[in-house]
Amino acid sequence: MKSMTGFGLATVGAGLERWTAEARSVNSRFLELKLVLPREHQDLEHDLREGLQAKLSRGRVDVAVRREGTAAVARRAEIDLEGAAARLGAWRRLQRELKVPGEIDLAFLREIAADAVRSTEVPRDRKAERALISRAVAASVAALEKDRAREGRHLSAELRRLLGELGRLHGNCVQLAAGMRGTFTARLEKRLATLLADAGLEASRLVTEVALLVERSDIAEELARLDAHIEAFRALLREREPVGKRIEFLLQEIHREVNTIGSKANHLPLTQAVLEAKAVVEKLREQAANVE
Repeated sequence: MKSMTGFGLATVGAGLERWTAEARSVNSRFLELKLVLPREHQDLEHDLREGLQAKLSRGRVDVAVRREGTAAVARRAEIDLEGAAARLGAWRRLQRELKVPGEIDLAFLREIAADAVRSTEVPRDRKAERALISRAVAASVAALEKDRAREGRHLSAELRRLLGELGRLHGNCVQLAAGMRGTFTARLEKRLATLLADAGLEASRLVTEVALLVERSDIAEELARLDAHIEAFRALLREREPVGKRIEFLLQEIHREVNTIGSKANHLPLTQAVLEAKAVVEKLREQAANVE
């Protein structure tokens, strides 16, 4: 089991070619992906989105990629040899014409070099950058999945605990329902005596009244279905595939059975047990909302 909430961070590359990806996820009924990529690499979104859809099934997932040290730009020096040679030749000619003594020294060459050397930006290797971005995103999502799995273990433990509590309350309801039979029989006998005292009572009405009383008080089927749903829930917790949507559906069925039992529970202890069960079901729904 995995949670839909998590965080993953990864940086790949070295020196100027370092890229960092952050992946965050929160709860969502479906899978919602949002990728924030550098403008010059927007064309990567389709491939990255397909990769994420293969790994994730639910949750709002935001992935942002950035270059580390954006201000640092790789540059290289280029020398204008022809220009420097022309300037040096012109100087030597001027030296001869004007009969200027002296030799060309390092300081003079440095002045020539200042004009002859220019710095240019090194063209980026787009293919290498794309590979680094893909690696960064994959690593951040792997970290995200690890975080979601860690949180999922806590979720699973809490869901098991709550299911144990619901199972205990189900057992209480079964015992209370069995104890209600005597009370129900006495109530039915009293009702029948009242009806039979009516001289104008038709046989069909008597049958109808008895059938309604039986139907309104019998919760055996609801208790059996609730027990089956609890066992199905436990089985889902052993699955290795995403089960969040199935758990949500199963909780709807559990909630329906508990409500029906409550509507038929014309008995204070049973009503109290049902109220406790409803509180547990609500806690289960809150926790299940985080399950992938």
